[in-house]
Parts: sequence; structure tokens; C-alpha cells
Amino acid sequence: MWRNWMRGLLMLAALGSLPAQADETPEDYINYIELKPFVTNFGGPGPVRFLKAEVTVQVDDPAAHHAVNAHMAHIRNDLVFLFSAVEEEEVGSVAAQQLLAEEALQAVQRLLKEETGQTHVADLFFTSFVTQ
Repeated sequence: MWRNWMRGLLMLAALGSLPAQADETPEDYINYIELKPFVTNFGGPGPVRFLKAEVTVQVDDPAAHHAVNAHMAHIRNDLVFLFSAVEEEEVGSVAAQQLLAEEALQAVQRLLKEETGQTHVADLFFTSFVTQ
């Protein structure tokens, strides 16, 4: 009987610690979503140029994570069009690539705002960026 009482006490102690984890505030939630790599031609008429970009977006809550995944096809579509429309000088330097990342973030936020009423994505990063 004493052992059953101890087991019950240990289970209560373990269960008592669970709500502290569940009460995690949205400010504490940071998650990154890696998008599949983008490969597209760019630069308009002239020699064929290719761009490969690996993109990661940062979201601040589980609802944002769900919204990004729910609209992934639309996000990818808009980013492919954005990347294919750039000119060589728009990707030729780190500063230019940072501006392109900012444009991509705004495009994703605009799309999610139209679809869900919230921007959801806090930041967007190029984890790899190659042009040829």
C-alpha cells in the first residue's frame, strides 16, 4: 500500500510540472520553417541565368506555423515570380540580396495578410543564395 501511495505522489508531482510547460507565452515561441529550395532563371532576355535560393521563414506562434504551411503553394508561387523577375544587379552584392530578402518577406506577409488577416511571418532569411 505504501508503494502505491508513493507512485501516486510521484505521478501527481510529475503532472504538476506539466502546466508550466504548457503555459509558454507566445513571446517565447520562435520557430523556423525551411522552404524547399527555389531554382529559377532570371535576368530577362539575353544569356540564361539561374538563381538558386534556400529560404527560411521565422514565425512567432503555432497559428503562424499552420498558416504558412496551409498557404505554402501560394507562397512558393509568389516567391518564384519575384525571384525570376530580378535583374543581375539586384542579386550581385550582399546588400542587394538583403533587399531582395526584404522584398520576399513583404510579399509573404502581404499574401498571408490577404489570406488570413495577419502577416504571421516575422522574418525571412536566405540560408543559401547562388546565381550562375
